[in-house]
Amino acid sequence: MFRIASLLLLATALFADEPHATLPIGSTAPNFALPGIDGKTHKLSEYASSKVLVIVFTCNHCPTAQLYEPRVEKLADDYRSKGVALVAIEPNNANAIRLDELGYTDVSDSLEDMKVRAAYRHFSYPYLYDGETQSVSLAYGPKATPHIFIFDKERKLRYEGHIDNNQRVTLATSFDARNAIDALLEGKPVPVEHTRVFGCSTKWMSKESGRVEETKRIDAEPVKLEMASEDDLKKLRVNQSGKVLLINFWATWCGPCVHELPDLETTYRMYRQRDFDFVTVSANMPDEKVAVMKKLNELHASNRNLLFGSTDTDAMQNAFDPKWQSGVPYTVVLGADGKLLYQEQGELNILKLRRTILANLPDQNYVGHREYWATN
Repeated sequence: MFRIASLLLLATALFADEPHATLPIGSTAPNFALPGIDGKTHKLSEYASSKVLVIVFTCNHCPTAQLYEPRVEKLADDYRSKGVALVAIEPNNANAIRLDELGYTDVSDSLEDMKVRAAYRHFSYPYLYDGETQSVSLAYGPKATPHIFIFDKERKLRYEGHIDNNQRVTLATSFDARNAIDALLEGKPVPVEHTRVFGCSTKWMSKESGRVEETKRIDAEPVKLEMASEDDLKKLRVNQSGKVLLINFWATWCGPCVHELPDLETTYRMYRQRDFDFVTVSANMPDEKVAVMKKLNELHASNRNLLFGSTDTDAMQNAFDPKWQSGVPYTVVLGADGKLLYQEQGELNILKLRRTILANLPDQNYVGHREYWATN
């Protein structure tokens, strides 16, 4: 009876509206047993011998969390030899994240996505997934990503809050997490026990309805198809949109084209709130318009869609790119100035494509993000 009551309480908490309470200072570290990116289950007891335990709730999709990744890595590296263990936990439920919330990332927040990010950014510390049940996150109560919790030898919470006071590393002036760790290692009181956090809010399961509503809106968006002339393709290559432009040439009879189109449409929905646009160009014959439109409708492709308006395929290819020597799929990314940023004649690597886009999108709204994707 007690177990049933506990499960009911957990379910109520999981689907309740925010805010969720944050673990109070002085509390004992809640237990956990979570899957990691290494394929193993990691438990709180693994770190019993560590003088200090640092738990960072962070994620893949949040641009603030991304800018803190090097600092989390440095914390782990700087204090590992001093008996400090650092563990990162991803609290978000991927189904609660809308596509328009993925405008600064290449992947979302599933366990498989975490493996991709950790490999890309060379994480050296355990990165654990709590997004399926969020039971551990409910116990700790992270408000945003990143949110750091620091425990002493007896696993009493002595500090929680931000890592430092600015997501731009060059502007940070208050290094409260480091100060707390140093104090604990020296056997001194932590100078500041709590600070505010800043970043993307935790994506609790209760937010899943937002993803459902977004899908309904996408499905209701109108799909249009224009006939393209040689001049239209020449103008497309120049790129007068003023945005980073993704262009994909495809055809209904091309298996690889049809296979990669859903990922391209998802990419469009992720980045379209920024200075980004997407155009599909079908290499089908003009009289195959009905079949092309059917496929576009299946994809709910509300971006700009073109169809070769001539039966002279060679002339159409030459109009866009005289160096285009093979068939479809053919994908390019153009800068706002028309500069060729990415080109793939054949099947593309969606992660490489997205990272190229992110490295070239203007970041005046979030300075430092472009550099994050330009370096690895």
